[in-house]
Amino acid sequence: MAASTSYYIGVDVGTGSARAALVSAEGDIVAESTYNTTTWRDDRDKDIFEQSSTQIWNCISSACKDVLRDSKVDPAHVRGIGFDATCSLVAAKLDSGEPVPVTPGSWSSEQAAKEAEVRDIILWADHRASKEAKLINSTQSPWLKCVGNTISLEMEIPKMLWLKNHMPPSLFTSCMFFDLPDWLTYRATGDLARSNCSLGCKCSYVPPGVEGSEGWNREFFQQIGLEEFVKNDFVQVGGLPGKNGLILTAGQPVGRGLSKKAAEELGLKEGTAVGSAVIDAYAGWIGTVAAPMEGQQTTTLDDAAHRLAAIAGTSTCHIVQSEEAVFVKGVWGPYKHAVFPGYWMNEGGQSSTGQLLDFMIDTHPASDKLKQLAKEKDTNHFSLLTEILEQMVKEKGVPFMSYLTRDMYLYPDLHGNRSPLADVDMRGMLIGMQLDKTIGDLALRYYATGEAIALQTKHIIDEMNKSGHKVESIFMSGGLVKNRFLMTLIADICNMPVQLPYSSSASVVLGSAMLGAAAAEEADRLGKTLDSQAEAEKSSYGMKDRLWDIMIRMTRPGSTIAPQASDKELKLLQAKYSIFLECVTLQRKWRKEVRDALGE
Repeated sequence: MAASTSYYIGVDVGTGSARAALVSAEGDIVAESTYNTTTWRDDRDKDIFEQSSTQIWNCISSACKDVLRDSKVDPAHVRGIGFDATCSLVAAKLDSGEPVPVTPGSWSSEQAAKEAEVRDIILWADHRASKEAKLINSTQSPWLKCVGNTISLEMEIPKMLWLKNHMPPSLFTSCMFFDLPDWLTYRATGDLARSNCSLGCKCSYVPPGVEGSEGWNREFFQQIGLEEFVKNDFVQVGGLPGKNGLILTAGQPVGRGLSKKAAEELGLKEGTAVGSAVIDAYAGWIGTVAAPMEGQQTTTLDDAAHRLAAIAGTSTCHIVQSEEAVFVKGVWGPYKHAVFPGYWMNEGGQSSTGQLLDFMIDTHPASDKLKQLAKEKDTNHFSLLTEILEQMVKEKGVPFMSYLTRDMYLYPDLHGNRSPLADVDMRGMLIGMQLDKTIGDLALRYYATGEAIALQTKHIIDEMNKSGHKVESIFMSGGLVKNRFLMTLIADICNMPVQLPYSSSASVVLGSAMLGAAAAEEADRLGKTLDSQAEAEKSSYGMKDRLWDIMIRMTRPGSTIAPQASDKELKLLQAKYSIFLECVTLQRKWRKEVRDALGE
């Protein structure tokens, strides 16, 4: 390989794995490596999901060394590294950065803090903070306007409040808290700079100037019971911009780059530029929306306003950017500066999609039989289910696959609704069950689950467009991209083209590599460290076009799935959508009747 070639590393920490990819300046993935991470659950409490930052960092270190070894690229040619991660909460000691356990009941013993892999992360999917979220929402604070008027228990502030309510007071006040993407840049550089993406999207930070905000709102935090943050000028969550904190936009260089310790652990050079991180879904947006669609020669930043990025794995996030603020009830945002300075982002989401498909398969009586048959046929059980459905269409002589589930109605919120209802108490519904334990019945439930996921995607897009967005296409990334039948369902039900990425698995980690490229270019241009908020903001607006150029340069065109449902199938799908919305109304009505009967 030519000595003058520049490379970048993208690191993606998903729900169940940590991955690194070595990417060329042109966007080609040269090498990649993935390690599984552990999520600890509690058999007594379904709401608990915990991880270890130590284990995650060790996985990242191994993956980075793997890609350097496999590619034989000299670490000196790696000019930048970028990180993305799930929006999970990390607790650390304020004075040392050492991990602090978050496991319920662990603080009465020092054992948890001495474990090699301290469970110091409350995963995004953890729902322990239901009471705290409801308390925050009961305030009806105007600062909830930027989260669709309803804060989610998956966000960081309810989780921090839960920790305050359960930790010894002295331990809580000695902690600092990070959204996981920001912890990764802290661990890589030793610098406490935070990102607008993490703080704005998950930590109730509203950038100065938005709705009269000064950043952190003192009145709001006092009202909800986190007065400690106010008294200490919010140092526990990143500080006040321009006073004791530095807040950056996506890809701005953090500190002096990799610390000596981190560089040795990753196999890279000390001082390698580190880009300000983003949440994994936003990395998916960065890694996909600049791609040209079929028949399109060039893509502009304005095109991104009409492209919904759907990052679909365990859960799905739906992200769209706009030049002006768009407020959508039940949809998170609008978030200013989440990626591009001066631009706004809205984020819809489904708490369980890939996880839901797995659950519906794993809990069916024919699950083991299906998986054994797939093994015998040397295929995966998802592909086998599609084959079974295709065969059922032929055998039954029906006009299209959706006809098979015409009398089966599945509502998908088994883990509560993230958007557009913002209702954590919503639950799943399955109407049309039969006394059938066969693989055929499992295939029908599988299809009905995909149909429900697509119907809910339409629900989210409809609410966004009603409020002022103009979404015209869906740009997919994440593991579910490989599920062709689901992608086709989404295109047909939403009646808009679905753009698949060049690589089904690479978009998110590619987005992170782009952050590394942006940081390297900006660090070279500046020739100094960003030390003040004023300098950071000037740099941010100056590098906006350069970041878009990097996205254009490093994004490969994928393929497009156009809507292809017949008129008859469209009528069925429209009827299914009407029934889907009625399921929402009925479930809420029934829930109210039960609560009224119990006097609750």
